[in-house]
Amino acid sequence: MSDVKRPDITLYTAQTPNGIKVSIALEELGLPYKVVKIDLGKNVQKEDWFLEINPNGRIPALTDTFTDGQKIRLFESGSILQYLVEQYDKDYKISYPKGTREYYEMNNWVYFQHGGVGPMQGQANHFTRYAPERIEYGVNRYVNETRRLYGVLDKHLSTSKSGYLVGDHISIADIMHWGWVAHAGWAGINIDEFPHLKAWEDRVFKREGTEKGRHVPDRHTIKELLQDKETMEKHAAEARAWIQQGMASDAKK
Repeated sequence: MSDVKRPDITLYTAQTPNGIKVSIALEELGLPYKVVKIDLGKNVQKEDWFLEINPNGRIPALTDTFTDGQKIRLFESGSILQYLVEQYDKDYKISYPKGTREYYEMNNWVYFQHGGVGPMQGQANHFTRYAPERIEYGVNRYVNETRRLYGVLDKHLSTSKSGYLVGDHISIADIMHWGWVAHAGWAGINIDEFPHLKAWEDRVFKREGTEKGRHVPDRHTIKELLQDKETMEKHAAEARAWIQQGMASDAKK
């Protein structure tokens, strides 16, 4: 339908590693978009209006006018990024043509992040920063598994001619990983142990799309935060309170 106004994107997000995946991708693609900040500490993501967009009550989420002129609702960061490249990345700025070797290799790393790095590092964050008591088994289990996955990435990047995960340019595989790797220290991981991954993180960090997208909807301050132990502990305590409250609320449902 040629008269359908597109893109008509609204991004519902918060300052998290998953949230900034989408804003970085949108900036890399040069797409216009509106932003609705979701205050996780106030459980806005659990309000009925938001659950109509994402029934799982998590960020990020995105709406757009689809090709049929009707609104489409998208959730799960990997699904959102695949939608964006299939609908709008006609020049393959952050993807590769479907059916090519690079397309399938890109998907390998997309699922590696979605099923591995994200969940494992998320649990490492939880047991390191947010659990009401320190449980060594939980800390060791998830920090060590995240370190193992970082090792896989580091080894792979050691052979990359372009410095990116796949092919000769940045792709959604890189974008999906970057916010998590930038938060390595929050999970108790020393990025210096992984020199190729560290060089990759810095390479992506210097991109204009990353610089613009990482500050949506608030300033991305993890690098400064990790240098200030007192502020870091205060931030963790504040997050711990609402995370524990949210877990208690979810348990009653």
